[in-house]
Amino acid sequence: MIGIMFVCHGNICRSPMAEFILKDMLNKRGLAKHCRVASCATSTEEIWGDVGNPMYPPAKAMLDAHHIPYTERQAVLLKRSDYAAYDLLIGMDTANIRNMMRICGGDPSGKIYRLMDFTARGGDVADPWYSRNFEAAYRDIYAGCEGVLSWIEKRIHAE
Repeated sequence: MIGIMFVCHGNICRSPMAEFILKDMLNKRGLAKHCRVASCATSTEEIWGDVGNPMYPPAKAMLDAHHIPYTERQAVLLKRSDYAAYDLLIGMDTANIRNMMRICGGDPSGKIYRLMDFTARGGDVADPWYSRNFEAAYRDIYAGCEGVLSWIEKRIHAE
């Protein structure tokens, strides 16, 4: 089973959007049984003790607008042990990557990427927390998830 972990700062906007977009793509292609997809945060800002905040309402609204199903969830923190548990750990921006490297103790197996590394454009996913432009973030995430899906399909067909 292929494990994909999406990561952003708080795990209430971009990384859960990526989680549910990729899950929807996998379901539509009949590939969900081959993958385990999750998301998490590099910061505790949205986590209070053992309880994380739910997905941000505008992120849910964007998924609804594009008919992407999702389940209720709470923000969770990236752990060092996640590095061994997943095949890819995919951050939304350069700051996420820096924090992921710190939390995971580096990237000895070459598993850490930015989501836009899976596109021709590269760069960071637009951050809707500051811009409030959830549509731009959705477009970036969708394009990145298409690239991740291609990576997954190649890996499944190589087995």
